[in-house]
Amino acid sequence: MPNRLPRPPLNGAALDDLWLDATTKGMPAGPPTRLADIGARRLNLLAGDLPTPVAVLRLDRLLANSAWMSAFARDNGLALAPHGKTTMAPQLFALQMRDGAQAITVATTQQLAVLRRFGFPRAVLANQPTGRVAIDACFEALSQDDGFELVCLADSLEGVAALAAGAARSRAKRRLGVFVEIGFLGGRTGARDPALALEVARAVARAPGLALRGVEAFEGLLSDMAAIDRVLGTIVETARAGVAEGLFAADGPVTLSAGGSAFFDRVGEAFRAAEIGAPTQQLLRSGCYLSHDSINYAQSFARIRSQTSLNLPPGGLEAAIEVWAAVQSRPEPARSIVTMGKRDVSFDNGLPTPLAWRDADGPAIAQPMPGTAALVAMNDQHGHLVTTPDSPLAIGDLIGFGVGHPCTTFDKWRVLYVVDADYTVVDAAATFF
Repeated sequence: MPNRLPRPPLNGAALDDLWLDATTKGMPAGPPTRLADIGARRLNLLAGDLPTPVAVLRLDRLLANSAWMSAFARDNGLALAPHGKTTMAPQLFALQMRDGAQAITVATTQQLAVLRRFGFPRAVLANQPTGRVAIDACFEALSQDDGFELVCLADSLEGVAALAAGAARSRAKRRLGVFVEIGFLGGRTGARDPALALEVARAVARAPGLALRGVEAFEGLLSDMAAIDRVLGTIVETARAGVAEGLFAADGPVTLSAGGSAFFDRVGEAFRAAEIGAPTQQLLRSGCYLSHDSINYAQSFARIRSQTSLNLPPGGLEAAIEVWAAVQSRPEPARSIVTMGKRDVSFDNGLPTPLAWRDADGPAIAQPMPGTAALVAMNDQHGHLVTTPDSPLAIGDLIGFGVGHPCTTFDKWRVLYVVDADYTVVDAAATFF
């Protein structure tokens, strides 16, 4: 197993030259260290070498998750364009591309700029660009690099008109790819009416400088399986109608795409069975599979295992991201205060769950949490852990927490430390939020 993450196609040396010191959350006091040299220091979390809170990525699980999803996609005839907003870490993008991802998905033109800086050749902008600055940034990306491929979304005739105006003032010689976005009542963006979605597709096909490449949706806000299936069915029906009218660009397959982090089985099942009258690419944009989590996506994956008709490779996804904190105070017999709060870990999809314990008076190993323990509240910098009164937890003990939403944990860290099975730091992943 390699002892560090891959580097991106461009400017990997710039990443390696990032200096880490005590102003970087999770770094100990002492001389600054280049990111490339962090592994040589052999810092060990369980030995107390890192201040808390500290976010870590478990390298063996990252690599296994990446390989597992790649095999899943390959075995089921699917393509991957994982959502980069989850991690915003070019080294992790490089791992995903190395393992077969066709593109990286982004949500904003700032995220698009990160992809371009680090040399990633293909991007899906999973939003309808709004405003002159954002639209011009899309066409500028095409004009500056003939090898760069970009697709964005459109869900309205007004949005298509704005993109067409951007094409008219652009120097780009290539067309901007567009996916028509399907929505649902109460959801985010996306055309609510299938008839409107087809009108948007027609407008894209007519517009100089634009190329209709596919139909997509983000289904992740839904939990009712029947509603999810209806959205996926609308994607297929819209694509079929567009093929019948000859609306799609002739120089590639028609892409059917959805988010797919929690429901990648339903997406794969719906798209794999689709017949639209033209060659298709079934594109998953799952972003959270790489780090996975210990709560929500863990529950989703358990459902997938029990319900899917798709081929699942051996093994599975495991939580690769943890945030460790120390017991700072035990002011009440059944309550411990830990050094981790809302500024350090996600809390929007469930409070972190305690997974492991390092007894400050014992060996430097991670043990299962003793007894019953639950995090019940967080302040900015503190977490409230409720235990039984006879819990052995003491001030100075370390506790490793699993998270319930990777996206809103990654964005709280400039650097996450990559650790081996013994929690020795072997690398660091820099983020660009």
